[in-house]
Amino acid sequence: MRVGVITFPGTLDDRDAARAVNVAGAQSVALWHNDADLKNVDAVILPGGFSYGDYLRCGAISRFAPVMNLVIDAANKGMPVLGICNGFQVLCESHLLPGALTRNSDLHFLCRDQEIEIINNETAWTSAYKSGEKIVIPLKNGEGSFQCDDETLAQLEGEGRVVARYVGQNPNGSRNLIAGITNERGNVVGLMPHPEHAIDELTGPTAQGLGFFTSILNAMVK
Repeated sequence: MRVGVITFPGTLDDRDAARAVNVAGAQSVALWHNDADLKNVDAVILPGGFSYGDYLRCGAISRFAPVMNLVIDAANKGMPVLGICNGFQVLCESHLLPGALTRNSDLHFLCRDQEIEIINNETAWTSAYKSGEKIVIPLKNGEGSFQCDDETLAQLEGEGRVVARYVGQNPNGSRNLIAGITNERGNVVGLMPHPEHAIDELTGPTAQGLGFFTSILNAMVK
């Protein structure tokens, strides 16, 4: 299985995401923001970082990168797409996911190990987990507060599209402690914490993030 990992100017977690894909047993394929094709990949990851320096608004410029036209079209046709941190922001800016990621409630950048609970394990990226399973993976963001209007929030909750929630105190002011969401089809997932930084015990804090990457292998087999 080939999983594309997109690099935008300012992306900094692309190597980590590619390594996670390889450790999970798939083949990572490097995709550049200006690419005119997706190189026959089966799934795509938009990794974290500061695409285009976040100079306009997080993910707002990346949304118009040539490769994103291809990703949007492929996602609408069912291709699995995972956006991590800045990638989550790009997915929201691209309208593949609803809502927006805004400044943390305390206006400070945070970086810490964070416990989250997997709420929806029926997406292409979470099937390796049990519903209600709690894992610890790193969280690092300055604009990680998920916000949406009341109608959208009710829809996400009512349709079971909340993928993960923060456990304990709200780290960034996200509505309903939301750490990740999915689209109606379950093939597009946005996640603010970083599972690619938790794929083995050596680099830690746990290896519990690996499930996001093995999940996609299971999804494609089905």
